[in-house]
Amino acid sequence: MELMDAIKGRRSIRKYKPDPISDKDIELLLEAAHWAPSWANSQVVRWVVVKDRETKMKLAETLSSTNPANDAMRTVPVVLVLCAETGRAGIKKGEAVTDKGDWFMFDAALAVQNLTLMAHALGLGTVNIGYLDAKKAEQILQMPAGARVVELIPLGYPNEQPRGPGRKELSEIVYHEKYGQR
Repeated sequence: MELMDAIKGRRSIRKYKPDPISDKDIELLLEAAHWAPSWANSQVVRWVVVKDRETKMKLAETLSSTNPANDAMRTVPVVLVLCAETGRAGIKKGEAVTDKGDWFMFDAALAVQNLTLMAHALGLGTVNIGYLDAKKAEQILQMPAGARVVELIPLGYPNEQPRGPGRKELSEIVYHEKYGQR
C-alpha cells in the first residue's frame, strides 16, 4: 500500500470481527509506533497490550455510556493503551522549555499516527478513544506515578467500511508568509 493511500484510506472503525490478531502483527504495529520522532529522542511513549476480556470490560467502563466506541471496546480481540511518561519531553532542568508545557501529548500523537497507518496497511482497524476517565483506566492498569493513559485503541479486523469525512480545500487552510495571507 502506498503511503498516501494509507493516509487517505484509514478510517475510524467501530465494528470489528472477532478474529484474533497475531502477536507478530501486534509487534509490527508497536515497532512502527516506536520509530516515531520524539522530543530530544526522549521516547516517553509506552504501550499496554490488553487481550484479557475482563480487563477490556473494565476499560470499557471508563468510557461514557454515549461513546460510539463502546461496543468496539467490548468486542475487539485487542485493546492497545497508549501511555506516556510525563515530565521528560519538552522539559529541561525540571521546567517546560516552551509555552506548550509537557510535550508528551505531541510525542504520543506522532506514535499513534504511525501505529494507525501501519494497522490500516495490514488490513486492521483502529479507533482513537480519548474521551474516557483516564484516571480510572490508570488504576485498572496499575500505572505508576509519572505515567498517564493518553487514549485507548481498539484493534481488530474491520467489520465495516465507513465513508470518510470530507476535507477542506488546501486553499482554505494554508497561508503564505503570514497567518491569514493567501
